[in-house]
Amino acid sequence: MPTLTFYNLAEEKKQKLVAAAEQEFSRVPVYEASIANIVRQAGIPRGSFYQYFEGKEDVFFFLLNTQAQKRRRTFFSLLEKHGGDIFQTMTEMYAILLQEIPAQENLQFLRHAFLNMTHKVEQSLAEMFSYGDSNEMIDGLRPYIKMSALNTRSEDELVHVMQIIIAVTMRNIMEKFSRNLSDEQAIENYKIELSLLQKGLCK
Repeated sequence: MPTLTFYNLAEEKKQKLVAAAEQEFSRVPVYEASIANIVRQAGIPRGSFYQYFEGKEDVFFFLLNTQAQKRRRTFFSLLEKHGGDIFQTMTEMYAILLQEIPAQENLQFLRHAFLNMTHKVEQSLAEMFSYGDSNEMIDGLRPYIKMSALNTRSEDELVHVMQIIIAVTMRNIMEKFSRNLSDEQAIENYKIELSLLQKGLCK
C-alpha cells in the first residue's frame, strides 16, 4: 500500500502518478508492466517512485483496491434499490461492470486483472461485494440483504452464499473477456447460472 509520503503529495501529483500507473497496467498485465514507463509518464524520478510504493505490484493492488471500494458503494446502493434482493442486485451489478470496464480506457487494467487471476487478485476484486473477514461481511451485509428470502438457517450461511455468488460472478467476467463474448451473451449466461443458484438458495 502507498506510503505516508504518497498521501502527503499534492492532489495533482497524486492523480498524475495514479493515471500513469493505470495507463501502464491497462497496456499490459502487471507482470509485464514497467516502472520506467510509469515514472516517465508521471514525470517523476525513478527514485521518487520508491518513496511512494514498494514496487509495481504495490501500486497495482492499490489501484485494484481503490476500484473495488468504488464499486462496493455501487453494490450497496443497488442492494437498497432492489430491496435486499441479492440476485437482482448482482444481475445489474454484472451488467454495469461489463459496460464500465471496456468503455473507460484507464480501466483496462481491470480487464487484465480478470484475465490474469491469482488468489490475491481475486481477494482484492471480491472486495467489490463485501470486505474483511466473515464477521465483517455479515455485519456489512445484514442491514441490506433480505435474509427472509434466502433458504439459509443462519447468518453464517450468508457468508457461503456470497462466496458462491461471487465465485460465479468472477468466472463469468473472466469468460466474457477471455472468449470475447458480446455483453448480451455474457449477461444471458450469467442470468442462467444465477437462476440455477436462486432455485437452490431461495425459498
